[in-house]
Amino acid sequence: MSKPVANEQRFELGVCYYPEHWPEELWADDYRRMVETGFTIVRLAEFAWSIFEPEEGVFQFELFDKAIDLAHSYGLKVILGTPTATPPAWLTERYPEVLNVTNEGVTLQHGMRRHYNYSSPKYRELCAAITRQLALHYGNHPGVAGWQIDNELNCEINVFYSESDHLAFREWVQAKYKTLDQLNDAWGTVFWNQTYTSWSQVFLPRPTPTPKQPNPHQALDEKRFISDNTISFAKIQADIIRELAPSQWVTTNGLFGHLDSHELNEKLLDFFSYDSYPQFASIHTDPEEAEPLMDRSWSLSLSAVRSISPNFCIMEQQSGPGGWVNRMNMPSPKPGQMRLWTYQSIAHGADKLLYFRWRTATMGHEIYWHGLNDYHNQPNRRVREAVQIGRELAEAGKHIAGTRNQAGVAILRDYDNEWDGEYDVWHGPFMWQSNKEWFKALQKRHIPNDVLYLRSKTTLEDLIPYQVLIYPHPAIMSDETARLLDQYVQQGGTLIFGCRTGYKDTRGQCYMRPFPGAARDLCGITVEEFTMVQGTRLPTSIRWGNDTEALTGADAFNDILHVEEDTVEVMGTYASDYYAGKPAVTRNRRGKGEVWYYGAVFNAEAAHKILDSLNLSSPAAEWLELPPEVELQIRSNDKSGYAFLLNYSEEAVTITLKDHKTDLLTGEPLSGSCKLEGFGVRVLY
Repeated sequence: MSKPVANEQRFELGVCYYPEHWPEELWADDYRRMVETGFTIVRLAEFAWSIFEPEEGVFQFELFDKAIDLAHSYGLKVILGTPTATPPAWLTERYPEVLNVTNEGVTLQHGMRRHYNYSSPKYRELCAAITRQLALHYGNHPGVAGWQIDNELNCEINVFYSESDHLAFREWVQAKYKTLDQLNDAWGTVFWNQTYTSWSQVFLPRPTPTPKQPNPHQALDEKRFISDNTISFAKIQADIIRELAPSQWVTTNGLFGHLDSHELNEKLLDFFSYDSYPQFASIHTDPEEAEPLMDRSWSLSLSAVRSISPNFCIMEQQSGPGGWVNRMNMPSPKPGQMRLWTYQSIAHGADKLLYFRWRTATMGHEIYWHGLNDYHNQPNRRVREAVQIGRELAEAGKHIAGTRNQAGVAILRDYDNEWDGEYDVWHGPFMWQSNKEWFKALQKRHIPNDVLYLRSKTTLEDLIPYQVLIYPHPAIMSDETARLLDQYVQQGGTLIFGCRTGYKDTRGQCYMRPFPGAARDLCGITVEEFTMVQGTRLPTSIRWGNDTEALTGADAFNDILHVEEDTVEVMGTYASDYYAGKPAVTRNRRGKGEVWYYGAVFNAEAAHKILDSLNLSSPAAEWLELPPEVELQIRSNDKSGYAFLLNYSEEAVTITLKDHKTDLLTGEPLSGSCKLEGFGVRVLY
């Protein structure tokens, strides 16, 4: 039985609402104005545990019964959050073992949120109890459409070192390795005499003489354990809701570290939800980055969400300047930016979208995390922008909902390399740079891409739809993964690797093989030598072909390549240092396809060189010319297709249509040269 998508019939627009924060006399007016704005759904209660259960075992529902019944009377659907992200004070006082503990042994106290651990049997018991009571009470309520489990699993903190966590990790390790010999082999404990002779000696990483320097193989298993443990915690709630509220859907919101969100979605959810705050990409931009995409780069995160759930929900969409009282200080979105960010989410696969939040909080950590309405509750620019969006989607959303994104290029990722790379600076930071730079190059050429996570369940059928796969720095690569990628290439696909490829097994141990290890046959080359580029090792460049002027930087790390097969063509050589003239970029013709190996960390210029060689163009090139400021995304089904054009510039730009099209949002027919206003959006069909 296939899962439901976020919405198949109509697009749903809504908002997060906190009736417990406001006088009851405001509720009716709030709901009335939500409906007038075009909203059809609200999220409630994800932080309201002490209201539902003011003392252990005593449950009350009066406040939210009124709030939900009133919302339903206005035609608004309700998403209920289980309130387990914020255990109440009575709970943490009575059961301090539920609290999280740092690696150094410091207990994290009540006073913020997410101060608990997933392993505590008592916390799991109490979470099950509150979830069961909520599902019993609201499982048949006609106004409740679905459930959000917890809130932002692994946000704020994604490591756990309570006594319960150490015990749970020990059980997890025993189940995985069966014997101490196998554990010692996997963790390489013969090094530095770390060998375990009893299971009682096994813990999560603990403080060592050099801070934050655990056994690297133990550290990789730690991340795997945290992911499995998080999913098992969420499963308790999902199972209860499935049992008691079978007609209501289940989701959760996130995309945080140390969590296999794909497995979470497959095992527990009807669809995945995400919290979209594009301004994070702007305030965290590296000042030395060339041509940063700023809020446009958030589309890469949305592409990753789409890999989990092709049609998803945005549970929190940024609607104003964000910020807590002491961090995340953001400027206010300019006129049109909130609308742009809304359609950014929709262009990438959202079929349900809720703004955070209806009204800005007047107390607590988030008094500067602005919602649609300001403190004064009077009409403002953001509300007017939301009204415009609501009017547009009332009609356009019927056509968009259920369509799927189309892309011929995918950037490959996997959880093992992400988690191993958190600790291993010899490959971890490179993946994020190369992902960003490839995305930048594809965006500027208006070539939509997916993000595809390679997993044990990935098949050739999952890869074949893509003309090109970009897998920048997969240090960990099994022989099984290499064989799957080879099948993809042999049938005609193009595969692109970067430096540091294929030299580790799934334990995180280095192969005793010539680099690139498991990928050696695919690439037809070996790595003669390699070097980090830093300190006294100055950056070099890559010369492409015979053009002495065609130079691009060879960033961060250099693999000096040696050609092993006649099928290999040298596409670029190093321009300086003692390895000047040595191969830096190669292309191996293999079967009907080809494999590229790029011996450095990618930058956009290098990505453009490879794209030139591949003759890869925009899927809309035959009928549309776009300036680089505009993002193109395409959503379609078997009946129709829609091209989303998003202008991230504050200035108007010109687009050129070589065919007659219609703007779905306005009904306006378009052809020839047309203006797209600053922060403007068109959806063409």
